[in-house]
Order: sequence, then structure tokens, then C-alpha cells
Amino acid sequence: MSTRLVILGLLKEKPLYGYELKSIIEHYMGDWTNIAFGSIYFALRKLTEEGLVREVAVEQEKGRPSRRVYELTEDGRNEFLSLLRAAWLSEDHLFFPFDIALFFLKELPRKERTEHIRKRLTNVRRTLAYLDGHEKEMRSDPRVPAVAAAIFSHTRHHTRAELAWLEEVLHGIESDQL
Repeated sequence: MSTRLVILGLLKEKPLYGYELKSIIEHYMGDWTNIAFGSIYFALRKLTEEGLVREVAVEQEKGRPSRRVYELTEDGRNEFLSLLRAAWLSEDHLFFPFDIALFFLKELPRKERTEHIRKRLTNVRRTLAYLDGHEKEMRSDPRVPAVAAAIFSHTRHHTRAELAWLEEVLHGIESDQL
């Protein structure tokens, strides 16, 4: 759903070709989406087949592959709004692959458990530092909407919660409670 929602939402703004979509997604949404490059073209084909987007031009620059420009149809606008509303109403239940490793924690020697948690703590702290710098960079770009602040805040809150939780787990391992 997120790939469809993003593509329809971006095409709602103006007609774009696939590589432009990819660039926008990577540059502005790369920190909080996991839309793969190949899925963009797959989704564009599917959305075109469904009549939600249409190809409006094929451009060709000298020595470059041709590129197809897409725009949103009226049905696409309706689908975008439907997906947007569904996203607001959805309740995400997150599953963390790490929890499986945690379930089998006792299978590793205490020293190794501690090393793994400390590495994760280091990575989470690095992520928080990156977020601070990256947010300043992104928010200085006038093309980035003001709502980006809320998205960065959401990510920061989750990351801080992960940091606090990992510190609890480390304490539990070091005190032989885990």
C-alpha cells in the first residue's frame, strides 16, 4: 500500500517520470520508507493497467534511454484519497526480528550477549546523532514540507524508546536477570 500511496501522492502534485519518483523518494523519504527502486516501476505499470495513472509523454534526451512521464487520473486521485484515509485509520502492529533473537538470548554466552547489546546501543546512538544533523539539512531545503518536522520527531521518539529499552536489556543481562 505505501508504494501506491507515495506514487499516487507524488503524481498528484505534477506529472513525473520514474527516475524522478525514485529521486524524490530516496532524497526526501529515504529515512522513513523502504520503497525499492524496482517496485516503483512495477507499481507504475500496475497503476497504469488499473487506470489510476496514465502515460502522458515519452521523452528522449540524446544518448539516454527514453523515459515515460506519468500523471494521475481522476480515478487515481480517488484511490489516493482512499489509501490516505486507510493509512490514517490503520493500526500498525510492529514485529521486530530482533525479538526472536532476544527470545533465545540464553543460548549465547553472557559476554557475547553483552557485546551484541552494546553494538546495538552504539548503532542507535549513532542513528540519533545522524537524525539531528540530517533533520537540520533537510529542513533547510525549501522543497521539504513543514510536516517533515513531525516525521523526524516520530522517528526520534521511536529511536529514543529503543535506546532506553536496550539500556534496560543490557542492565538485565549484566545483573543476570536476563
